[in-house]
Amino acid sequence: MSLLDVRNVHKTYDTGVEILRNVNFSIGRKECLGLVGESGCGKSTLARCILQIERFDRGSILFEETALHNKSERSLNPYRKNIQAVLQNPASALNPKLRIKDSLMDPYLTFGSRVNLKHFTYSSESNFIGQLLETVELPTSFAERYPHELSGGQKQRVTIARAISIEPALIILDEPASSLDVLSQAAVLKLLSRLRETLDISYLFISHDLSAVQEMCQRIMVMKGGGIVDSFENEHLFCSDRHSYTKELVSMFE
Repeated sequence: MSLLDVRNVHKTYDTGVEILRNVNFSIGRKECLGLVGESGCGKSTLARCILQIERFDRGSILFEETALHNKSERSLNPYRKNIQAVLQNPASALNPKLRIKDSLMDPYLTFGSRVNLKHFTYSSESNFIGQLLETVELPTSFAERYPHELSGGQKQRVTIARAISIEPALIILDEPASSLDVLSQAAVLKLLSRLRETLDISYLFISHDLSAVQEMCQRIMVMKGGGIVDSFENEHLFCSDRHSYTKELVSMFE
């Protein structure tokens, strides 16, 4: 059984522009599926539809065979625990008025009794926060800091720690390293790969950077003009039967 199924999803903006066109794919457990394409092709809109932040016109999105669309906010709450996100700009994802420890506790306090931890333990708030910071390779002393006291890479590690704090089944990674310097990008991608294996998480890894997608993912999808034009196993990236747009991306990558 797939963890997530996206079936025939279409979305058109009020202006009449079709931003998603017959999108179909599934994500398995513990899998990292890559979605690559140029800016404006619909990648982030698709992410917001999966997260139920935006509605779509027709089609279906299912988590463990349960349809998420057309549910009330209350009925979506159990599923929100299992689908988290790490976005491009960590600075905007963290409340500047909250200490890091308070940002890290927010998901746990929000979902309360629905949090069934397998990899972390909660004996006290400080112990729990310490585990999260250590897992993303940050000093436990960072718990008392504010976001402006951290570098971009450190802030992104905090947003990752917050996403994994309630042990979701799936994390949407929308350009999680693109705002970072080269060294921080490599370190964050390495961390994410390790966490997927140790915490049994699935990823939808969204990027315009084909090299990052190839490094992270077992399968790759290519999006152009709101539709999936190519889909293949990682090792088949350079095959001769790739879509012409995939070949164009590969030529830029080489």
